[in-house]
Amino acid sequence: MTLTFESLPQGVRLAVQAAQEKKAAGIIVLDLSGASAFTDYFVICTGFSTPQVQAICTEIEEQLHKQMGRAVRHREGYRSADWALLDFGGFIVHVFSEEARRYYDLERLWRSALKLEIADASEGFADAQEGGSSAPPPGHYSDERISSRGQGRSRT
Repeated sequence: MTLTFESLPQGVRLAVQAAQEKKAAGIIVLDLSGASAFTDYFVICTGFSTPQVQAICTEIEEQLHKQMGRAVRHREGYRSADWALLDFGGFIVHVFSEEARRYYDLERLWRSALKLEIADASEGFADAQEGGSSAPPPGHYSDERISSRGQGRSRT
Protein backbone atom coordinates (compact mmCIF):
# COMPACT_ATOMS: atom_id res chain seq x y z
CA MET A 1 0.00 0.00 0.00
CA THR A 2 1.22 3.49 -0.83
CA LEU A 3 0.74 6.41 1.50
CA THR A 4 -0.27 9.66 -0.23
CA PHE A 5 -1.16 13.09 1.13
CA GLU A 6 -4.67 12.75 -0.26
CA SER A 7 -5.18 9.40 1.53
CA LEU A 8 -4.44 10.90 4.96
CA PRO A 9 -7.30 11.79 7.32
CA GLN A 10 -8.36 15.45 7.20
CA GLY A 11 -6.89 16.22 10.65
CA VAL A 12 -3.47 14.90 9.67
CA ARG A 13 -3.54 16.90 6.42
CA LEU A 14 -4.50 20.06 8.33
CA ALA A 15 -1.67 19.48 10.83
CA VAL A 16 0.83 19.13 7.97
CA GLN A 17 -0.43 22.29 6.26
CA ALA A 18 -0.34 24.25 9.54
CA ALA A 19 3.25 23.08 10.18
CA GLN A 20 4.17 24.20 6.65
CA GLU A 21 2.61 27.61 7.35
CA LYS A 22 5.11 28.08 10.17
CA LYS A 23 8.07 26.85 8.10
CA ALA A 24 8.52 23.47 9.81
CA ALA A 25 11.17 21.39 8.05
CA GLY A 26 11.49 17.70 7.34
CA ILE A 27 7.80 16.93 7.77
CA ILE A 28 7.15 13.19 7.76
CA VAL A 29 3.92 11.28 8.35
CA LEU A 30 4.17 7.71 9.65
CA ASP A 31 1.17 5.40 9.31
CA LEU A 32 1.11 3.37 12.54
CA SER A 33 -2.40 2.01 12.07
CA GLY A 34 -1.14 -1.56 11.74
CA ALA A 35 1.62 -1.29 14.34
CA SER A 36 0.27 0.70 17.28
CA ALA A 37 -2.67 0.54 19.64
CA PHE A 38 -2.34 4.13 20.90
CA THR A 39 -2.56 6.16 17.64
CA ASP A 40 -2.86 5.75 13.87
CA TYR A 41 -0.40 8.41 12.67
CA PHE A 42 2.67 10.35 13.74
CA VAL A 43 3.36 13.73 12.17
CA ILE A 44 7.03 14.54 12.78
CA CYS A 45 8.72 17.83 11.95
CA THR A 46 11.58 20.12 12.92
CA GLY A 47 11.57 23.67 14.26
CA PHE A 48 14.80 25.65 14.57
CA SER A 49 14.13 27.69 17.72
CA THR A 50 11.88 27.61 20.79
CA PRO A 51 9.62 30.35 19.35
CA GLN A 52 9.29 28.44 16.06
CA VAL A 53 8.48 25.14 17.82
CA GLN A 54 5.81 26.99 19.83
CA ALA A 55 4.45 28.75 16.72
CA ILE A 56 4.15 25.43 14.87
CA CYS A 57 2.26 23.87 17.78
CA THR A 58 -0.03 26.89 18.18
CA GLU A 59 -0.84 27.00 14.46
CA ILE A 60 -1.66 23.27 14.37
CA GLU A 61 -3.96 23.57 17.40
CA GLU A 62 -5.68 26.69 16.04
CA GLN A 63 -6.26 25.24 12.55
CA LEU A 64 -7.64 21.94 13.86
CA HIS A 65 -9.96 23.79 16.23
CA LYS A 66 -11.07 26.35 13.63
CA GLN A 67 -11.58 23.95 10.72
CA MET A 68 -12.67 20.75 12.49
CA GLY A 69 -13.64 21.73 16.03
CA ARG A 70 -10.92 19.39 17.33
CA ALA A 71 -9.03 20.15 20.51
CA VAL A 72 -5.73 18.65 21.55
CA ARG A 73 -6.21 15.82 24.09
CA HIS A 74 -2.77 16.11 25.62
CA ARG A 75 0.17 18.48 25.21
CA GLU A 76 3.76 18.05 26.40
CA GLY A 77 6.94 20.07 26.11
CA TYR A 78 5.39 23.24 24.67
CA ARG A 79 7.84 25.46 26.57
CA SER A 80 10.80 23.26 25.65
CA ALA A 81 13.19 24.05 22.83
CA ASP A 82 13.74 20.33 22.19
CA TRP A 83 10.48 18.42 21.73
CA ALA A 84 6.81 19.29 21.83
CA LEU A 85 4.05 16.70 21.50
CA LEU A 86 0.39 17.27 20.58
CA ASP A 87 -1.92 14.26 20.99
CA PHE A 88 -5.13 14.45 18.96
CA GLY A 89 -6.08 10.82 19.59
CA GLY A 90 -6.00 9.44 16.07
CA PHE A 91 -2.67 11.14 15.44
CA ILE A 92 0.20 12.62 17.41
CA VAL A 93 2.31 15.57 16.28
CA HIS A 94 5.98 15.67 17.32
CA VAL A 95 7.82 18.96 16.83
CA PHE A 96 11.54 18.55 17.46
CA SER A 97 14.65 20.67 17.51
CA GLU A 98 17.27 19.36 15.05
CA GLU A 99 19.35 17.83 17.85
CA ALA A 100 16.42 16.15 19.61
CA ARG A 101 15.10 14.75 16.35
CA ARG A 102 18.43 13.09 15.63
CA TYR A 103 18.67 11.82 19.22
CA TYR A 104 15.18 10.28 19.49
CA ASP A 105 15.10 9.19 15.82
CA LEU A 106 11.42 8.17 15.76
CA GLU A 107 11.68 7.39 12.05
CA ARG A 108 14.19 4.62 12.83
CA LEU A 109 12.22 3.39 15.83
CA TRP A 110 9.07 3.06 13.67
CA ARG A 111 10.92 2.09 10.46
CA SER A 112 8.41 -0.67 9.67
CA ALA A 113 5.60 1.91 9.31
CA LEU A 114 4.55 3.36 5.96
CA LYS A 115 6.19 6.77 5.59
CA LEU A 116 5.23 9.88 3.62
CA GLU A 117 7.85 12.62 3.32
CA ILE A 118 6.37 16.06 2.72
CA ALA A 119 8.41 18.54 0.67
CA ASP A 120 9.53 21.56 2.66
CA ALA A 121 7.37 24.57 1.79
CA SER A 122 8.84 27.85 0.64
CA GLU A 123 7.22 31.19 1.35
CA GLY A 124 3.67 31.34 0.03
CA PHE A 125 3.77 27.72 -1.12
CA ALA A 126 1.52 26.33 1.64
CA ASP A 127 -1.09 29.00 0.89
CA ALA A 128 -1.10 28.15 -2.81
CA GLN A 129 -1.33 24.44 -2.10
CA GLU A 130 -4.32 24.44 0.24
CA GLY A 131 -6.10 21.18 -0.37
CA GLY A 132 -3.67 20.32 -3.18
CA SER A 133 -0.72 18.04 -3.66
CA SER A 134 2.20 18.07 -1.23
CA ALA A 135 4.71 18.08 -4.09
CA PRO A 136 6.13 21.44 -5.16
CA PRO A 137 5.84 22.54 -8.77
CA PRO A 138 8.81 21.54 -10.96
CA GLY A 139 11.79 23.84 -10.55
CA HIS A 140 10.36 25.27 -7.32
CA TYR A 141 13.62 24.85 -5.38
CA SER A 142 17.10 25.81 -6.47
CA ASP A 143 19.94 23.32 -5.87
CA GLU A 144 21.38 25.73 -3.30
CA ARG A 145 18.11 25.83 -1.34
CA ILE A 146 17.82 22.04 -1.35
CA SER A 147 21.37 21.66 -0.04
CA SER A 148 20.66 24.08 2.82
CA ARG A 149 17.50 22.24 3.94
CA GLY A 150 17.52 21.30 7.59
CA GLN A 151 20.19 23.82 8.54
CA GLY A 152 17.65 26.29 9.88
CA ARG A 153 18.29 28.97 7.32
CA SER A 154 17.96 29.53 3.61
CA ARG A 155 20.73 30.82 1.41
CA THR A 156 18.29 32.24 -1.12
